[in-house]
Amino acid sequence: MKKRKYLTLLLVFVLICTVSGQVVPPPMPPPPPPGLPVDGGLLFLLISGLIFGVKKIKDNL
Repeated sequence: MKKRKYLTLLLVFVLICTVSGQVVPPPMPPPPPPGLPVDGGLLFLLISGLIFGVKKIKDNL
């Protein structure tokens, strides 16, 4: 009787390990998005620099 319990327990343990080892891993996460777009910020920076330059030139004259 004791031997039968041991074999049953061993069989259950082996089956649980086998089933849990066959689990499909989750899919890979998507790659991170690219950096911030440059067009909007670059246009603002260019206009700000132009306005600042015109103001400096007017102040010096």
